[in-house]
Amino acid sequence: MKSILVPYDFSEEAEYAFKFAQELASKAACKLKLVHVVEIPTTQHFNTMGEINMNDNYIDKIFVVDMVEKRKKQMAELEEAHSVKPYRFSSKISFGNPYAGISSEITEIKADLVVMGSKGSSGLEELLIGSNTEKVVRHSKAPVLTIKRPTSADSIKNIVFASDFSENSKKIISKLKDLQALLHAKISLVKINTPNSFENTLVTNKKINDFISANELENIKIDIFNSSSEEEGIIEYANEFNADMIAMATHGRTGFLHLLSGSIAEDVVNSAERPVWTMKIA
Repeated sequence: MKSILVPYDFSEEAEYAFKFAQELASKAACKLKLVHVVEIPTTQHFNTMGEINMNDNYIDKIFVVDMVEKRKKQMAELEEAHSVKPYRFSSKISFGNPYAGISSEITEIKADLVVMGSKGSSGLEELLIGSNTEKVVRHSKAPVLTIKRPTSADSIKNIVFASDFSENSKKIISKLKDLQALLHAKISLVKINTPNSFENTLVTNKKINDFISANELENIKIDIFNSSSEEEGIIEYANEFNADMIAMATHGRTGFLHLLSGSIAEDVVNSAERPVWTMKIA
């Protein structure tokens, strides 16, 4: 792992994500970048330097200028505080749509992991204005780890990877293996059986064992879990076996009622209390 990106808005949830990312960056001795996106109000017009055009409302302009100056000072303080850490730290303030700003930064630094906070409330009303966490989970080219509560990286010892173990799943397991190695964790490979997508145990076991061999997985456990839906089954299984993290793939789209559906991944991110690692299948 060479680079970690943390979208940051100074909220509690963002702070949880930032602290977790610091621990990961220390373990990997990699780059850690913090990005704060200032959303442009509809009544404001910024240029690329973050300056406001003079024809906008004066009071609104003063408020935004004060807020931007405050954020610049806070980010400078963070830069100074992290100058002697065992990882290379940098920060950036950008202006515009938060989702677009985060996506651009993921591409620019070739992030290996995005760690971001989420309140997980109804409709994914998370810290990053509207549905930005949902959009990042669905479309990010890098794995996304969402954090809702204070979590130590050292506490992650059991990762649940919920999958159908098809060919598509093989495309993301190498990234999860990197995280597993960094955390020295066990991966529980679980297939959720539902009434609408039931699969014979012998068939599932063969798929999983072939998956293990093809991807040279170690320190793993195999399980099949029955539930009424994929989303409920993943969360129920993680609760039942006291998992520290949930991992799964997303197709980056919605409307497909199977495990690798984008909507399932986003619903799990929204509902689960524990950290959730997701990655888009290209």
